[in-house]
Amino acid sequence: MRPGSGDARQPAPAPGPYAMYQFGTSGAAVAAATAVTHPLDVVKVRLQMQLAGQRGNLVGMGTIFTQLVEREGPRSLYLGLAPALTRSLVYGGLRLGLYEPCKHVCSYAFGSTNFAFKLASGVIAGALATALTNPMEVLKVRLQMSTSSTSTIGEVRKVLAQEGLKGLWKGVGPAMARAGCLTASQMATYDEAKQALIKWTPLEEGFHLHLISSCIAGTAGTLVTSPIDMIKTRLMLQRESKGARVYRNGFHCAFQVVVTEGVKSLYKGGFANFARLGPQTTITFIVCEKLRELAGMTAI
Repeated sequence: MRPGSGDARQPAPAPGPYAMYQFGTSGAAVAAATAVTHPLDVVKVRLQMQLAGQRGNLVGMGTIFTQLVEREGPRSLYLGLAPALTRSLVYGGLRLGLYEPCKHVCSYAFGSTNFAFKLASGVIAGALATALTNPMEVLKVRLQMSTSSTSTIGEVRKVLAQEGLKGLWKGVGPAMARAGCLTASQMATYDEAKQALIKWTPLEEGFHLHLISSCIAGTAGTLVTSPIDMIKTRLMLQRESKGARVYRNGFHCAFQVVVTEGVKSLYKGGFANFARLGPQTTITFIVCEKLRELAGMTAI
């Protein structure tokens, strides 16, 4: 167990078990949040793919939700859940689990863990985690857009047969950029918000502090990542986008979206993204903090 800040008498934790706790608590927290908010992720992806390559009137989150349930049944709200949960365990464990080590490296190398170094730690942790788990993200969004009852294994075979192994890494650039920005904005904002609230309010380490800090972090993460998330989804679903031009890369995709659909289109599905990412961030941090407490670890 890792010693608390006021208990210097306890022995230092063994690196191996502590790393496992770090990875396990983070992965379990993200998976729990994903399981709760997955229907909103399906709705968000459907919103992002509206009128791909053309202008027109967009329908809202409520309409998409109703159409999904009426046309494809309630089970459609959980399309892609298996790869989403698998990715959450690995990606979540790496993304949150690598943040602290990166922050400690900055502290050791530069003698500081100010906001800029926290942002840098988040970017590195998020980008590395996404680079390793991109295939699961591709499978997730492909299944979320599928109207047929294709299994995860069936989708893997389909991608490999039609697009080769590189098809599983479609959109990896924007995905890494999004994850880097998301982890940086979430973790650094959560970290700084906790410190500010402890300093300027009567709040102490516990549920209410974690709740308020995670809500602030969720809002920041959504505002920063929504356009990148939309571009990532378009690239990963390029095969499915009938009538849309082929996007060569993330910058080309962003340019084409702005030219053909308007600047506001970069925030397609933005409200659904906030409705999903806000609660997901809150659940992730609250569950992670509780699991860390049960494992004898210090708070984030």
